[in-house]
Amino acid sequence: MGASLPVLFRRPAILWSALAVAVAAAVVTVLLVVPGADDGPADGHGDYLDASLPIDERVADLVDRMTIEEKIGQMTQVAVPAIEANPAHVREYGIGSLLNGGSEALHETPEAWAAMIDGYQAEALDTRLGIPLMYGIDAVHGNTAIPSAVVFPHNIGLGAAHDPELAGRAAEVTAAETRAAGIHWTFAPCVCVARDNRWGRTYESYGEDPGIAFEYAGPVVEGYQGDDLTANTSVLATAKHYVGDGGTAYTSSTTDDYLIDQGVTTLTEDELRTLHLAPFRAAVDAGVGSVMASFSSTDLGDGPLKVHADEYLLTDVLKGELGFDGFVVSDWQGVDQISDDHAEAVRAAINAGIDMVMVPFEYQRFTSTLLSEVESGGVSEDRIDDAVSRILTQKFALGLFEQPYADTSGAAEVGSDAHREVAREAAAASQTLLRNDGDLLPLTGQESIYVAGSGADSIGRQAGGWTASWQGSIDPPTHGTTILAGIEEVAPDAAVTFSEDASAPVDGADVGIVVVAEDPYAEGVGDAGAGEHDMTVSEADAAAVDTVCGAIDCVVIVVSGRPIDIEPHLDGVDALVAAWLPGSEGAGVADPLFGAVPYDGRLPVSWPRQLEDEPLNVGDPDYDPLFAYGFGLQTA
Repeated sequence: MGASLPVLFRRPAILWSALAVAVAAAVVTVLLVVPGADDGPADGHGDYLDASLPIDERVADLVDRMTIEEKIGQMTQVAVPAIEANPAHVREYGIGSLLNGGSEALHETPEAWAAMIDGYQAEALDTRLGIPLMYGIDAVHGNTAIPSAVVFPHNIGLGAAHDPELAGRAAEVTAAETRAAGIHWTFAPCVCVARDNRWGRTYESYGEDPGIAFEYAGPVVEGYQGDDLTANTSVLATAKHYVGDGGTAYTSSTTDDYLIDQGVTTLTEDELRTLHLAPFRAAVDAGVGSVMASFSSTDLGDGPLKVHADEYLLTDVLKGELGFDGFVVSDWQGVDQISDDHAEAVRAAINAGIDMVMVPFEYQRFTSTLLSEVESGGVSEDRIDDAVSRILTQKFALGLFEQPYADTSGAAEVGSDAHREVAREAAAASQTLLRNDGDLLPLTGQESIYVAGSGADSIGRQAGGWTASWQGSIDPPTHGTTILAGIEEVAPDAAVTFSEDASAPVDGADVGIVVVAEDPYAEGVGDAGAGEHDMTVSEADAAAVDTVCGAIDCVVIVVSGRPIDIEPHLDGVDALVAAWLPGSEGAGVADPLFGAVPYDGRLPVSWPRQLEDEPLNVGDPDYDPLFAYGFGLQTA
């Protein structure tokens, strides 16, 4: 399918820089206070306030009224921890956007989130022109910053389900549970194409073939954005990470610094277009409102170039060839990676086509630097006007000028049974049956069942990274149903014994279920070789498999964000299931296990025999996986 996609552009190679989470020390030089910021809110006059006019006319009118300082403020996105001690800086600097930086969830309820955001919104509206701010968050598989929100399978599981329409419905639920908290914008979907499973971000990809991401991008963007962005069930979507982040090369240095998330994608231009650009065309065609630039670099043979500084990719290809009319946002401190010289980095990024800069801390330095660049001619005011016009277009489309404050009328639906049912359906559809000797599955539900393994009773492991916090955690505050609880719910007549380490006697059980799992992680930290995440079965889980599967008929369920090195542990295993990262609804894992729905998942990535076989992708010479791309046994 990927080979049949259109060739889209010219230029390859990409380097991903891991999100650096904290940079507290702000090197502040000039306090850039927006002229007129203390003059009070807009006086109710101006065509831009006339909701009956076309958006482009409102944008043009507003831009004409803005000072250069106000324009630069709109191009600035700041992390809440950087500004919470000085909320008036939203007004004083005319800041256009705030974000939740992937830290622990700040508030327990949608209403509390909305109240916090509305407080900052009041500061934004108390300016000369009253331009509302836009708040963004990484709601990549549910709005996991709210403990009661539904958590969906990560993209790799949705890819295994081979059902773009279902993924679109998951995005609809996520959008509703995000906008109900007063949040306008999600940094999703990730439409990367993962070409090396050692990449810690593999689980955010729909698979290794561009055809999967190409098929999913449109329905998921439409799910987030809906038919009407002003609705309290819609959020602005972000196609990320543009472009080629999933193709970065895996290398290791003498200091054991493994570079894949912060690597370089080296391909021919045709390969880059075919493998990595195609999904972005689908997202643009679906009307995606924003695109996030990749940390990575491309190397087409003339040396690596950061995407954040690549005018060809950002302006000529994305905005020109593909016709993208939304705005490009940088990734977390991504502009700073262009050069150690801050002025040079800012100049290169803005001229390349970055419209909004996720600073996220040193906003005083950024705004004063960009102002100096405009005054010196390093960045033209036409480029600034283009960036600001793109940003304001989306703010008008979101209806923020008419409804700047949160509409929490949908808060009661956050975590509702109806929403959880969609997540359970998605989890069940993603289950991929890789072995079923003797047709052991589905079980009848009448058995005596022995359950073991680190993933059996762990919301944190089954939800993975980007759940309540950036890297996820073993014990997040997330509400949900573990796989063990799902088994007990779906098979209430079964006699279930649980022993995580399989230390309890196995005698008397009819069948064993061992749920092996990766601990949660996100990019960088999750790269194989970068730490504890080495894509192997833990010693404790391996011992549980040996104990249980050596004694009775046995099912092994793998909870992971990518294929892991499972072949050494398959002796005595009768059935093998890839559950991926199923999210908060563990009953979805149990549904096909007991025949409530059939197994119908198919591998969205090739499963290697050993880690050393990576990178391994369908179509490679001498392709010899343990389980091939697209493989999956079905049950009735």
